[in-house]
Parts: sequence; C-alpha cells; structure tokens
Amino acid sequence: MLMIDRPQYLRKLDAWKDHDVVKVITGVRRCGKSTLMLLWKRRLVERYGVAPESIVHINLELLENEPFLEYHRLHEEILRRCGTAPGRRYVLIDEIQNVPDFQKTLDNLQARGDVDLYITGSNAMLLSGTLATLISGRYVEISMTPLSFAEYWGARSGEGLTMQRAWSEYLHDGALPATVGFSGDETMLHDYLEGILNTVLFKDVAARLGVSNIAALETVTRYLFDNVANLVNPKSIADGMTSMGSKISPPTVSSYLEGLAAAFIFYPVQRFDIKGKRALRQERKYYAVDLGLRRMLCSNKVRDTGRLLENVVFLELMRREGDVFIGQGAGGEIDFITNGADGPRYYQVSESVHDPWTLERELSSLNAVRDNYPKTLITLDDERPVSHAGIKQVYALDWLLDDGEDR
Repeated sequence: MLMIDRPQYLRKLDAWKDHDVVKVITGVRRCGKSTLMLLWKRRLVERYGVAPESIVHINLELLENEPFLEYHRLHEEILRRCGTAPGRRYVLIDEIQNVPDFQKTLDNLQARGDVDLYITGSNAMLLSGTLATLISGRYVEISMTPLSFAEYWGARSGEGLTMQRAWSEYLHDGALPATVGFSGDETMLHDYLEGILNTVLFKDVAARLGVSNIAALETVTRYLFDNVANLVNPKSIADGMTSMGSKISPPTVSSYLEGLAAAFIFYPVQRFDIKGKRALRQERKYYAVDLGLRRMLCSNKVRDTGRLLENVVFLELMRREGDVFIGQGAGGEIDFITNGADGPRYYQVSESVHDPWTLERELSSLNAVRDNYPKTLITLDDERPVSHAGIKQVYALDWLLDDGEDR
C-alpha cells in the first residue's frame, strides 16, 4: 500500500491529541483519510509510546467490518476491543457516515472520559443535524484534501523528474494519492479517476439527494469544472445549460450545487466586501477538489494554466489558513483573502506578469487596499522574489513547496 506522508495533517492531530473533542477528518473519497489514520496510529506508537492494544481502529468500508454498520453493534465491538484494563484508549473509525445514527455511538464513547476519538467521513452532512447538536462545542473538523504540491513532489522527487515536469503532471493527473502509483499509465489513471468520479456522483450526491436525472447532474458538474475560478450562481448556470438544450431550473441547480459541495467535489467561495467587512451574498466561485477529476469531464482541451494555478493556490490557502474569500474592493477584485489570528492576508494569482500592463493590473487591486497587512502576488514566472512597493511577488512553485510548518 502506498503510504505518502501527510505532515500538515499529522501536526494538526498532534495539536489536538488527548483534548476532550472528537477529531472529525473530512474530505472527498480517496483523498487519503484512511491512510492518515494508519499514519496516526503508527505515530501514536512510535512518538507517544501508546501500546498497540490501547488503539482501536475500525475501517467501516472493509467487508469484514460490515456487521458493525449498526450503531449498537459498533458500540459493543469498540468496548470489547477497549477491554477492561485501566488507561486511555485511542479509537479511530473510518467512514463513520456508513452507520445510521452513528452519533449515538460517538456521544456515548466521548462521555466515558477515557477515550480519545478520531473519525473520518466523506460527506459534509456528517457535521449537520444531530451530530452537531449532540457534540456541539466538543468536536474539531480537520478538512483534508488530496496531496498538496509539496506532498506530491516529496512522493515523486526520487524518480528523477524535474520540478517543472512534476508540476505539469500534477496539473494533468491530479493529486489523489493513488495516482502517484499510476504515473505513466494513462489507461489505469483514467479508469481510476473515472471510477472515483462516478462513485461520488452516483453514491455521494445522486443517492443522497434522490436525483433521478443523472445526466443533468453530470452536466452541472461539467459546467462547474469548466468554470473554476469564474463567478457563477444557480440562475446563470441554469440559463447557460438551457441555452445549450439542457433545460433545468435554478432551484434544481442550487440543490445540485449543495450536494456537490457536501461531497467535497467543489468548494464554494464567497466574495468579501473589503471596505464594509462583510460577505456578499451574490455570485460565488467554485474551485475543484482535484484537477484530475476535472479532466475526466472537461478533457485535455481545457488547459487554462492561469485558472488551474488559481485553483491550486486556493486549495493551498485553505490547507494553511482555513477560510478563504474573494476580495471585492474599490480597486477591483482580489483573488483571495484569508483572515487568520494575525489579521488578513491578500493574494493575487497570475500565470505571468512579464507584460507591464498585466503587472500593473494585478498590482492595482492590491495597492487600493489601504492597510499594512501582507500582500502577495503569486505567478509562474520563475524569478527571485521581488517587492513592488511592499507587495511581494513570488514564484508559485517555491511558494507551494513552503508548506507553512514554521508559519
């Protein structure tokens, strides 16, 4: 089994270890959640000296664990494996959403006081409704994505690739961990990605929403993939599809958008009014969780490197800084704003700014923001970092390889 290190997420688990909260690891199917559990299990033993018998790990996608897809049985099995000896237990459960009423098991386990609980799930609905009510204030979500470029490069740097070639394959193949093992075999890669996309669309979206018109769902998905980094809303999507002969209503599109976001295929991003310090409830941009999955529906003809770079930067900012917004200010749109403990940070993304007019355009929105918080221009121009009156211009691949450990 391919085990790619995920240091960023392990550091988050380190920080929350033994705190009285349920650690909820969410993300699209096959992004590496189960592997993270295995890495964490090994870390508990090797770094923290936890005895293996004090760790209970149940993957609910494995056939041998099918009898535990009922919350009473799951609870009984966990208690059996915990045993009666005194001491803290570490309980790791993969794909908990497969168990109806699973929240009752979690609530009871957490109430014991001697269990450190970690769960994974592939649908955002995991944290809605009853679970959020039962463990309100007693869980932390760790949102997981496919491999960052730093993780991807770390997994492939021993193959003799140049960094630029690895970047090209990262954009083409996507970043789901298993795709690293399919490098060079286009047929296997295609079949693997197509299988995941079909599973997500049919099982995680269509089945949960009760969608009967699969063709319409696939068309909406293709439209979003084709329009990553573009502002859209349900009406504009419905109008666009109707003009192409696929009549659909805005409320139906809205339902599909919610389902696709819940399955972590897309991340909707709101616009933020910089001056008014408020979110704008109008059009949003949608970013794809994986560019390999995007290629399954958009084909190789959609190769807008600038928008692909913007998609990659969005995912990286989400990993590093949490919530990400699109900025709307007096000087125009700013690609991304984050708002961490140290205040906001502003980012513009451009494939190249060698052209003076393009450089001026990208800088103008940042210059219009009259504060002293960090402002960064990220490009694919392979040059040393430079400063434009306080705005730092960086080479995208260098920026992506700085994984933020010391931030």
